[in-house]
Amino acid sequence: MIWRLIQGLGTESMPFLLMQLAAIVVVMFTALPFHEFAHAWMAKKMGDNTAQMHGRLTLDPFKHLDLMGTLMLLIVGFGFAKPVPVNPRNFRNRKQGMLFTALAGPASNLLLAVPFMLLLAGAWVLRIGSPSDFALLFFVFAQHLLRLNIILMIFNLIPIPPLDGFQIVDFFLPMRASLWISRYAQFIRWGFFALVIFGILTPIISLLANPIFGLFERGAVAIARVFV
Repeated sequence: MIWRLIQGLGTESMPFLLMQLAAIVVVMFTALPFHEFAHAWMAKKMGDNTAQMHGRLTLDPFKHLDLMGTLMLLIVGFGFAKPVPVNPRNFRNRKQGMLFTALAGPASNLLLAVPFMLLLAGAWVLRIGSPSDFALLFFVFAQHLLRLNIILMIFNLIPIPPLDGFQIVDFFLPMRASLWISRYAQFIRWGFFALVIFGILTPIISLLANPIFGLFERGAVAIARVFV
């Protein structure tokens, strides 16, 4: 994203790139903290209040933002916040506690997609009723906001430690496989981040996100048609 902004300096595409950057900033201060808050909330419901004791049961973005995850969001278009601390020994049922705590993060992105869809519906109404430059830029902002949120959900569902997808898959893995992955988690993690940084995963994540984004976009259009 940053490179695209530099390339777009002084060009006609600059306002659209700025709207996309604005969407990234909004996601940074809404979707990321809401995602981690959902983990903390579910962990407490399942019997572990470790996240709450560390001040993570909050929507305050500054309690959740991670430097590397934020830079990734700015550079490659998806990233992460600081994982909330969890003590599985406190769960009433360890495996179920880990599963539902992990699921809470992506579920929060799916839930947040609803107000973002309504915002996109409003942008559709504004664009149809007033085809101005502002209406077009606001439409680009709302569209990118919804898409980014869906991409974050898909990214976190990748079954690689420490992402939520691994904790979900781990629920179904035999103990031997789970222990093997945990043993080599650090090497797997760095290999995964290399794939992300070099852009190898970007088209795959976009491909997976497109159908879900399309569903919400069609929902926004259907809502907009009620008002125009």
